[in-house]
Amino acid sequence: MTTVDVVIPCYRYGKFLKECVESVTSQVGVDVRVLIIDDASPDGSGEIGAALAREDCRVEFRQHRTNQGHIATYNEGIDWASSDLFLLLSADDYLAPGALVRAASLIGATPEMSFAFGNATLKYDDGSQIARKPFGDSLNARTAVFSCNDFVKAMQGRNIVPTPTAVVRTTAQKSVGGYSHELPHAGDMAMWLSLSAVGPVGFVGANQAIYRMHSHNMSHSYSAARLPDIQQRYAAIMHFLATGGSRQKNADRLRRLLLRDLAGNAAAQASAAFDEDEAEVSRQLADLAREIYPRICYTAPWLRLYLHKLVGQQGWRLLRGALGVSR
Repeated sequence: MTTVDVVIPCYRYGKFLKECVESVTSQVGVDVRVLIIDDASPDGSGEIGAALAREDCRVEFRQHRTNQGHIATYNEGIDWASSDLFLLLSADDYLAPGALVRAASLIGATPEMSFAFGNATLKYDDGSQIARKPFGDSLNARTAVFSCNDFVKAMQGRNIVPTPTAVVRTTAQKSVGGYSHELPHAGDMAMWLSLSAVGPVGFVGANQAIYRMHSHNMSHSYSAARLPDIQQRYAAIMHFLATGGSRQKNADRLRRLLLRDLAGNAAAQASAAFDEDEAEVSRQLADLAREIYPRICYTAPWLRLYLHKLVGQQGWRLLRGALGVSR
């Protein structure tokens, strides 16, 4: 059977840890190993992790004496991995049944594939759930393979990969190395771009994992801040363009695609900030959009931003309402 190493970084997620680990050890059709790394949690996560390791010989446990941060913890897990495939699974998330064998089958069918990802379910504190489908229903119950260029186009300047669904060929992971300390909030986006440069990317049109969205969720709380989120995505793209992206035959085209789409995202966020009476944030986002891609001024997102400012907040709301009635 295909072997899969699953690293579970944990910091203050002790209450979720057992469900996370059991979602891995209950996977069928693959041979799994689990490494729990507790980053000096103050909530008793270490005791729970140690107990889980005693109960199942497939589970190993490590505990940091002092907090080292998530990037160092992720990279420690990458160094440990040695199986065919690798997955980094946060302790507050968990896998759907059959997730690993579905990913392993797709990767096994394409020997040069770097990683595969799929749909996820976003689970909120109030119990509500929302399906996160990067491609909507167009690839539901289907698989697909993307070249680097097609994957970049599909991203449209944002991270489309639900992290707990990303199963990576371990040799590909080792070839691109670990996560960058300079990208604490967009390291995953940079990683997917880097991996796409060393081999095709697979997509599994099924629910592969449950991604918890809660008050302590780092990525959820950070992405709500418009300007820092765009700035980190910009840094992730530039990191990729300076490393794996620069070695692609169509490097110039990739650069234009990535920067144009990100600038469009920034302009759209500038419009949203303006509507919410955040004039200074809107101005900074607009300036950043022009810095990222000077030709943004000739695109539809920039025209929408211009119209927002031209008619003002109240005028735009009235216009939007009229358009809605018209439809």
